[in-house]
Amino acid sequence: MTQKDKVEFIVSELNRLYPNAQCSLIYQKPYELLIATRLSAQCTDERVNKVTPALFERYGSLEQFAQADFDELCSIIHSCGFFRGKAKSIIEMSRQLIENYGGVLPDTVEELTKLSGIGRKTANLICGDIYGKPAIIADTHCIRISNRLGLVKNNEDPVAVERQLKKIIPPEHQTKLCHNLVHHGRAVCMARNPACESCTLSSVCTFFKTSRGKTESKPAAKKQSAR
Repeated sequence: MTQKDKVEFIVSELNRLYPNAQCSLIYQKPYELLIATRLSAQCTDERVNKVTPALFERYGSLEQFAQADFDELCSIIHSCGFFRGKAKSIIEMSRQLIENYGGVLPDTVEELTKLSGIGRKTANLICGDIYGKPAIIADTHCIRISNRLGLVKNNEDPVAVERQLKKIIPPEHQTKLCHNLVHHGRAVCMARNPACESCTLSSVCTFFKTSRGKTESKPAAKKQSAR
């Protein structure tokens, strides 16, 4: 099987398994996705979705976020962890969006990463989900599974993984594939104890073939004779 055939199979199979996969963060306005993603750093999407309804009700516009009281904002997002750093960057990015971009989110990774607290993963999510551009969102699921599948080779660096996947994943499938990988990572290809035997990608998975080979190569345990 060529690499192209392998990629086509993975894309097709994940689309079959997760036809409606999308970002699990709940938002109504583009800047709300930006803020929710900032809150999700080292925090679960589930926890963020419990916090953001009250957050977005309290601050109903970028202007209100830009003028937010730091301590009050901290108290609202406290349960998301690292709340002081997140509150600081939320206020700063809101001011930057208003002052430098007229309140409109930039549509390139280069410009988005100029905002306080925004890295390439978040920037790619905005480009993909808000603007419909090809984007590789190199989160922990994407990095782990693309390594296991052999789409990238022993690389844990998010930027390197992003660049490698961009070369082999057709542009029209990039954003959806990343959302599919999140769902697959939660349901099947977990960080610990992945359900390899029930995974429909096992036939093309480097990790599965390697781990199975190690298991099969182990010598059978010798029975101890009775004394």
